[in-house]
Amino acid sequence: MIRKPKPHRSGALPPNFSKSQIPNHLALVMDGNGRWAQERGLPRTAGHEAGEAALFDVIEGAIEVGIREVSAFAFSTENWRRSPEEVKFLMGFNRDVIRRRRDEMNELGVRIRWVGRPKRLWKSVITELEEAEKLTAENSVLTLNMCVNYGGRAEIVDAATALATDVKRGKLKLDSINEKVFARYLNEQKMSDVDLFLRSSGELRTSNFLPWQSVYAEMVFMDVLWPDVDRRVLWRALEEYAKRERRFGGV
Repeated sequence: MIRKPKPHRSGALPPNFSKSQIPNHLALVMDGNGRWAQERGLPRTAGHEAGEAALFDVIEGAIEVGIREVSAFAFSTENWRRSPEEVKFLMGFNRDVIRRRRDEMNELGVRIRWVGRPKRLWKSVITELEEAEKLTAENSVLTLNMCVNYGGRAEIVDAATALATDVKRGKLKLDSINEKVFARYLNEQKMSDVDLFLRSSGELRTSNFLPWQSVYAEMVFMDVLWPDVDRRVLWRALEEYAKRERRFGGV
């Protein structure tokens, strides 16, 4: 049986939004874990640990207002450049978060999908992601795209390579290629376009996250370090989103 999200500990309730003011797909760049820890004299790993609760509170807040898809940037293809110690921690941490949270997400009716490259990723992380996908495959309240070992340019290069291979093998005609056909070669062809792109920590960049899917996304940058984020920050971002006029190139 699907359970409802737990109320926020403060008792805060979401603002009244009309259905048209709610994004279907929310992309999250969860930035600021390291700075949050540094400000408190803690190791960077403590910031990542604190960020786990922030993500799952935001997911519950998203369910409360009716958002149907959330993409979380958990580990990028560029994160391999960090120190071996931090990379090792992040691999184990991502694996353990998925294991810890998958039953809770399943109870909420959340479908988990893994988006990213398998290359270099720990086998144990892939196993946990695949197990979470199987467990939650029939859920439909919200889809959570866990973007682990994901990079936007890498995704487009991989798609172009696979598409070119199919053309070479005669599986696809060159003159049949269009945006819709190309999108079928992306990591997750069922992913919808991003409506709201939310980044914490005050940084004003997208950091190679979902560039194909975010071409018409509304960008909202919040000056809050990720471990201090909760569903109330999401709701403030939604208030900003609700003010935007989305014309998609029209008048």
